[in-house]
Amino acid sequence: MYPRHAHQIVLSALDEQAAVVLLGPRQVGKTTLALDIAGTRPSVYLDLEREADRRILAEPDLYLDEQAGKLVILDEVQQMPGLFASLRGQIDMRRRRGFRTGQFLLLGSASHVLLQQSAESLAGRVRYEEMPPLLLDEVGKDRLHDLWLRGGFPDSFQAASNRASQTWREDFLRTYLERDIPALGPRIPATTLRRFWTMLAHAQGGLLNAAALAEGLGVSGQTIGRYLDLLVDLMLVRRLAPWHQNAGKRLVKSPKVYVRDSGLVHALLGLGTLESLLGHPVVGGSWEGFCLEALIAAAPPGTEPFFYRTSGGAELDLILRLPSGAVWAIEIKRTTAPKVSRGFHLAAEDIAATHRVLVYAGTRDVPVANGLRALPLGDALGLLRAAHDAGAGSLPA
Repeated sequence: MYPRHAHQIVLSALDEQAAVVLLGPRQVGKTTLALDIAGTRPSVYLDLEREADRRILAEPDLYLDEQAGKLVILDEVQQMPGLFASLRGQIDMRRRRGFRTGQFLLLGSASHVLLQQSAESLAGRVRYEEMPPLLLDEVGKDRLHDLWLRGGFPDSFQAASNRASQTWREDFLRTYLERDIPALGPRIPATTLRRFWTMLAHAQGGLLNAAALAEGLGVSGQTIGRYLDLLVDLMLVRRLAPWHQNAGKRLVKSPKVYVRDSGLVHALLGLGTLESLLGHPVVGGSWEGFCLEALIAAAPPGTEPFFYRTSGGAELDLILRLPSGAVWAIEIKRTTAPKVSRGFHLAAEDIAATHRVLVYAGTRDVPVANGLRALPLGDALGLLRAAHDAGAGSLPA
């Protein structure tokens, strides 16, 4: 077991809100975290993928009335969409009886469906949190290359060997394609969706080119959009929006697309060792996506991520606009040289960045010209955690 940042986040949310929705892809550790929390207080746990547990909630109010005062944990809650209306009444009833916080912990792996259902029924009664795969500052900086190669799904990361890890990820992909996605309703051939997912991995971190993807798969651009929406909804792919506030600039308006877990990128491309990864053209995009996901996860809640690119060549791999108003301009490079192009500084000026950071493959914290600071990934995560804890978004010295 590794200590997860999400553990304290969920505990704090339960102390402040009646219901907490914890979102994350399957096998990311949500159930383990929930059962750990259940061990600290009176709780009941139901897995709504089990027919027996769904039958318990055939008359939800009858059962839930008896659990007042306990934390009710409902796993894969999107399996019973009709339950949300009952939860609203249960929360209101419990409030009248003096149980105002920490009543329900809802776990889900399909964000759009779950958010839509809960937003309609539980407005003002629920807090949303996302649980990412394992992060570098959870497993230790000495495991950087293992985490990058294998990805952050706990069973993949902790496998006995790289081969065992790759086998786990192959099984994970197959299960999603053959069981989990069809269970959500879309009738998409598994082989077609696997090809689409693999095409995204080959283009890791590139601009979305729906026309090229459609041509490669022999489908329409509208169908490509539907496939992409599905993988984004399952929190397996990130669609990173372009920065859009410089109206006077000729900005790139297409989003960038990343397969969110680096281990899945490598499994889709058949890269089972660090040597094979380092010799593959995707190495730069894979490193960028790996760092980008870690940085976004470490940022304070409410942070908005973007990228920036102009037709003139000014570019930023990642912009983090923190709730404090601070704007972090971040370049990600798999290099040991703490240098950036002139286009980085032009872009940082365009967006009025308050902080300039280069995340690189070196081992030292190096101050560079024009306010730029070059940092290893672990140190950059530490700065973002500090900004989170301080609540101000400032960059510590």
